[in-house]
Amino acid sequence: MKRNHIYLLVITLFLISCSESKKETNQDSKLAIFKKEIINLKTYFQIPGMAVIVKKDNEIIYEDYLGHSDIEAQTKVDSTTLFPIASLTKVFSSITMMSLAEEGKLSLNLSANDFFEGNPFENDIQVGHILSHTSQGIPPGDNFYYSGRFGALTNIIEKTSGNTFEAEVQRRVLNPLNLQHTFFLKDSTYFDSRKEPFAKPYLLDDGIQEGFMDFGFSTSAGLVATARDLMKVDNALDNDKLISKSSKNQMFSSFKDGLPYGYGIFSESFEGKNIVWAYGQYDCYSNLWLKVPSEDMTLILLANNNLMSDPARLIYGNATSSLFVISFLKNLVFDREGIPLFEQADSLSSGAGAKINPSSLHREKLRAQALTASFMARYDVNEFEVSKIVLNHLFSTYPDYLEYADLSLLHNLSFLKEVAFHRDLGEFNDFDAQLVAIGEKLLEQDSNNPYANYYLGGFYDKADEPQKAARYFQKIVEAKNFSKNWYTVEAQHWLDSQSKNGD
Repeated sequence: MKRNHIYLLVITLFLISCSESKKETNQDSKLAIFKKEIINLKTYFQIPGMAVIVKKDNEIIYEDYLGHSDIEAQTKVDSTTLFPIASLTKVFSSITMMSLAEEGKLSLNLSANDFFEGNPFENDIQVGHILSHTSQGIPPGDNFYYSGRFGALTNIIEKTSGNTFEAEVQRRVLNPLNLQHTFFLKDSTYFDSRKEPFAKPYLLDDGIQEGFMDFGFSTSAGLVATARDLMKVDNALDNDKLISKSSKNQMFSSFKDGLPYGYGIFSESFEGKNIVWAYGQYDCYSNLWLKVPSEDMTLILLANNNLMSDPARLIYGNATSSLFVISFLKNLVFDREGIPLFEQADSLSSGAGAKINPSSLHREKLRAQALTASFMARYDVNEFEVSKIVLNHLFSTYPDYLEYADLSLLHNLSFLKEVAFHRDLGEFNDFDAQLVAIGEKLLEQDSNNPYANYYLGGFYDKADEPQKAARYFQKIVEAKNFSKNWYTVEAQHWLDSQSKNGD
């Protein structure tokens, strides 16, 4: 009898070992595909240098450093390379504010005007509205618009703590985690004094060109970090070492159902999983920090040009607009590695494209590629045709486009018209019906949406229907409780030009 027990134990252990080995082999295979696609994306976007870290179950399962931090000196990116992280600073700011709230020094329900002279905000705007990017519009708290008002939290932290914003972040985040390679980029003198390896800034224009750094800091942006330091912050959040679990959950939850932002970080649901993420973008840097809490997985990406973020229009709050995010999700989260990251335009146009079962992930992948290709058409006119072909495939495979339409898709359709105009490709009206229908639907949901108003105004301007265009541009200019932004300036400029011309 004992011998039988021993035999069964050996068989059980053997089967467990085989199962674990199979899991490891499967994971290695997925990581291999992910790595290949990240390299392909780096090449496609002509990113000089990148840092990549993937964590699962509290362990780093993939870490890589690709390309150069300095092309001229042929210095390669490594684990010590510093990158400006732009708006990822907002995560550090939010942690600091949640920590102050836990100590009873700050309430997110207080009026923002309590911390300023002259009442610069509408009276019903609370601190939490600014922290969640819901302070604009009537009433505050109803709609998400990524806003420069987030910088006002600098003053709120200082008034609340009696300390400088820099000192509070140092005390509440950097020092407890011993983040020796994370600091505020104050000015060029301070930067030079650090004597640490730094990813040089680059632009993509007529090829890869040297760029510039953005100095100065606030609650909105300004920190510099390494990928490993960011992972230390991620670990601390996972283990509730900086703020309590309840504060973290509040930070990571949507401010209101249907909105894509929590407190200082994006939060959205995709295929039944919560995705928490933040991105950063300067003119010459971009980065991404994305978590899938239910899978205990984290992705961190840093780059020294802005093309990891800019083409995806992440400002609208849809993480799956990014091909980097799509690659991570399909390979490492949803086991859909069979979905190709890039559709081959010639195959799609001939009807011989890959036969993929329809799914929301496949649909989002098509949208991300079409959006990206429209952006890249400014550098390579061939990408214009790619975006058009992928969109046609999207609309034929998923014809109920009003069900999944959002600002990213509206931007894609609008931008193709801009590219056609500026590249002298002739009049481009292929998706006019979809553009108008999507714009009108978004304005039914939120009549003051400045982006939807701007895109429809631009559409009717190009269609030589100035009276219709004026209606949308006027809506932007007259909207209450909106801070001045690029769309306000552009709309006013258009209206002024029409007035001078007597139209």
